Amino acid sequence: MQNQEQAVVFDEERAATYDERFAKLAPLRDTLHLLTRLVLADLPLNARILCIGVGTGLELIYLAREFPQWQFTAVEPAPAMLEICRQKAEASGIASRCTWHEGYLDSLSVSEPFDAATCLLVSHFFMKQEERRNFFGQIAARLRPQGYLVSADLASDMSTSSYQSLREVWTRMLQYAEYPEQTIKDFLDSHGRDAAVLPSHEVSAIIASSGFDSPVLFMQTLFIHAWYAIRP
Repeated sequence: MQNQEQAVVFDEERAATYDERFAKLAPLRDTLHLLTRLVLADLPLNARILCIGVGTGLELIYLAREFPQWQFTAVEPAPAMLEICRQKAEASGIASRCTWHEGYLDSLSVSEPFDAATCLLVSHFFMKQEERRNFFGQIAARLRPQGYLVSADLASDMSTSSYQSLREVWTRMLQYAEYPEQTIKDFLDSHGRDAAVLPSHEVSAIIASSGFDSPVLFMQTLFIHAWYAIRP
């Protein structure tokens, strides 16, 4: 994962308030976590899970509580975010089941294949499709056969009226969450500039061309789409 600038964005102050700022939108996050749990429910009791771009670790903590024998490898390039993830894991009593990697996926040491990987709101930061395809290919290479990928990203056809309509609702969502108007504008201006907001079928095709079976779209909340795919 080569988008080095992303690590700079999350300094200690922003990392410390990251979860708090999203608190009013927690139902969206919780829905994704619950559905991810259901998708991965048939993994082995001692499954090994790779969490890429883990941030403050909310999906890791949730899955660790639901599956008390799973082992996790947390990959995160922002030191402040990874430290909060580590602190949350220690407070939850699950740190002994976690391995921490400060950096990107391509610098993670080779290990035994993982049973599943989560990648939530990460791949849309690859603006070039070939880089995004390579990223998913790196994930596939680290999974066992029949291993799962769960990926969530922003997706929409920005040329359509549906995109414009959802953009209005997205704005209301951020206003409801009490984001400053300038922050809301910055989020929206990032579409197509700093975040590759592609039509859903194009994202699905990128995943499928990276070493996975055809992805299954299992959730959509406004622009956020989530797929699961299996390495054949």
